[in-house]
Amino acid sequence: MPNHRPRLKVRFPKQIRAPQLLGLLIVFQLITLLFILFAWPSPVTLSFVTPLDEVEYWGPLIQKFEAQHPGIHIELLDDPEFTYTTDDVEVIYTADLQQDTPQYDLVYMDIIWVPWFANKGWLKDLSEFIPKEELSAFLPSEIEAGRYQNGLYRIPFRSDIGVIFYNKSLLQAGGYQLPTELPKTLTELQTIAEDLQNQTLATWGYLWQGRQYEGLVANFVEVLESYGGFWIDPNKANGDPTKVGLDQDAAIKAAVFLSDIVTREISPSDVQSFSEQKSLETFEEGKTAFLRGWAYFWKQANLDGEHFKGTFEILPTSIYEEPGCRGGWGFGIAQNTKYAKEAWEAIQYFTSASAQRQFVLNSGYLPSRQALFEDAKILERYPHFPQLRQKLENNSIFRPRFSDYDRASEILQEHLWAVLSGQKTPEDAMQQAACKTRELLGVPVNCEQ
Repeated sequence: MPNHRPRLKVRFPKQIRAPQLLGLLIVFQLITLLFILFAWPSPVTLSFVTPLDEVEYWGPLIQKFEAQHPGIHIELLDDPEFTYTTDDVEVIYTADLQQDTPQYDLVYMDIIWVPWFANKGWLKDLSEFIPKEELSAFLPSEIEAGRYQNGLYRIPFRSDIGVIFYNKSLLQAGGYQLPTELPKTLTELQTIAEDLQNQTLATWGYLWQGRQYEGLVANFVEVLESYGGFWIDPNKANGDPTKVGLDQDAAIKAAVFLSDIVTREISPSDVQSFSEQKSLETFEEGKTAFLRGWAYFWKQANLDGEHFKGTFEILPTSIYEEPGCRGGWGFGIAQNTKYAKEAWEAIQYFTSASAQRQFVLNSGYLPSRQALFEDAKILERYPHFPQLRQKLENNSIFRPRFSDYDRASEILQEHLWAVLSGQKTPEDAMQQAACKTRELLGVPVNCEQ
């Protein structure tokens, strides 16, 4: 007897009514949307930290980057309750980069951190990411500052250098012919400053940054170079006592200079509490002859300020012979990031000519790309940039580049501040700083005597 399988009969409605059709379409759209939602990759989030002074200039750059890179979101640490200084940013990165999975994929770093961070193994070698020919677009010294041993760990974003500003109106009121009678050396600067004080034109002759932080070190190395001294000679081997020059005559004279300009009231007694912002704000009161600061001060006083338009000038490189301490910031990539490819895309964008141009125009910081020092839009706003490039290339000084720099800087800060606060004589402080530094470098010494 043949087997007859029952046939499955599917009955379709002869007519689908409009409400039913609408319901089916809605269900279909919901299913499609859910499929897209789960199948579509979520954007990668990259994070980094900057000093608070820069935050306002980063917003527009980040917006442009995200518009062109919809798969990458940039998260900038921005907490209005905290005023992140350079030292604060250093502490944040130092703690974070020691983690197995760091929070900050992009490492926005000061020029002095490179050997330290690289030696710790916290940074990726960027040599594999960037072609050699592309490096030639940047200032050569900026690229070299990003190297450690055989690796490249930092792509420069912005340059910086210590410069001397002067109050044009005060000098003219004091009878000085400008620019011919502008000071050429630190000694001449001190003489003119005292003269303007004696004429009761200036309350203070010279302002600088004397707080116990990295800014104090930057000021000191400029004075030290002026006296022909050195801090640490990287060309000499560890274990060599002559590698450290802090107890030599030139270094002691440099410490005496900083002490004397306070005791002689050329600088205010509370200069030992001055950071960059405090020194600039005091200068903007209009009663100081000279100010040691960074290049970006010019924009804040001349373009943003109300009192100094046309009277806040930089001592020309062609006249002032003393060197400026090198600063500057750039980008690295955290060694343990999960998003190295995306981090490199961000670095390429932020260090590009167009991004740097926008940042420089808005902030007054110096670029790191060579061509931007001759850019027409930048020169229209900052006509002094070419002379600052000359100073960067021909009359600048780097702080020692080695892996224990952070500790060496702390030793120097501590002993310099002891001089400024009257706790130690320059001779005692520099001898003790030299001994502690030798101890750090492995020289067999006894610093407890």
